[in-house]
Amino acid sequence: MVQSATVSSAHAFGELEQHRRELTAYCYRMLGSPFDAEDAVQDTFVRAWRNRDRFEGRAAMRSWLYRIATNVCLDMLKGKQRRARPMDLGPSVEPIEANLNVPAEVTWLEPIPLHLIAPERDPAELAVQNESIRLAFVAALQHLPARQRAVLILREVLDWQASEVAELLSTSVASVNSALQRARATLANSNVGADGNERPLSDTDRALLERYVAAFERYDVKALTLLIREDATQSMPPYDMWLSGRDDILTWWFGPGIGCQGSRVIPTTSANGMPTFGQYKPSPNGGHDPWALQVLELSGGRIGEFTFFLDTQRLFPLFGLPLHLDA
Repeated sequence: MVQSATVSSAHAFGELEQHRRELTAYCYRMLGSPFDAEDAVQDTFVRAWRNRDRFEGRAAMRSWLYRIATNVCLDMLKGKQRRARPMDLGPSVEPIEANLNVPAEVTWLEPIPLHLIAPERDPAELAVQNESIRLAFVAALQHLPARQRAVLILREVLDWQASEVAELLSTSVASVNSALQRARATLANSNVGADGNERPLSDTDRALLERYVAAFERYDVKALTLLIREDATQSMPPYDMWLSGRDDILTWWFGPGIGCQGSRVIPTTSANGMPTFGQYKPSPNGGHDPWALQVLELSGGRIGEFTFFLDTQRLFPLFGLPLHLDA
């Protein structure tokens, strides 16, 4: 009997890998970084394996892994500042070089490739996944205390019962419901939510993105003007500067940002369920060097938000992008 249980346990723990994507998505929502999420999942698997003798007959594998992953994330979040976007820090500013500032005390929200977290399920479930992983939603989650964050993700995104969450967090159903109510109120003030209204890119969307790439590579101000919403925004982590309005964005591109003229723009795997491109600026040594991971949000048939992540040395390899393009 003991030998049978040991074999069963070993078989179960040999299947840890099948839970990697959903655990990575969960840890990413908790931590706001794909690198931290990967570390958290690895730590979860190590802890699960070390404590495998406690597993047999105790709980379903998936629930037990979520319990461990939650504890790992809560440990990682202790004493750490929340991850932020430039919009979280203050109002938009003028598109002038003097407003470029890299605050040493800020830890920035980072994008995650969708293929690391996408469920191998039907398109409807993938749409919910995309909505609940959007940059704006993950950024809003970072405003929540860590345990409230876990409660909201488990209840609202993963659709767990309050009793299940209470057991996972070793608390009461009343405490879970109270935490969820407070978390919902905080998110309501941020005007974002995981409501599952995201849809896959349409043929029209894809045509829009093709026109954008061509216009950006030509640096064609007239074409770009037609593709960008009048109320669009732009941010460029690790700079805290962010711009509001198409006029200010284009003033930046054709002013202090003129060095982007002549760039190449390469489509890559989606970040956070959003259209994503690698931008390469002309290199003085020939060819093109990485400049930004461009993550776009479409709205009303135009581009409504640009996030240019400038940490290319870490992000380009994560997204399968080369660190140089030959001429």
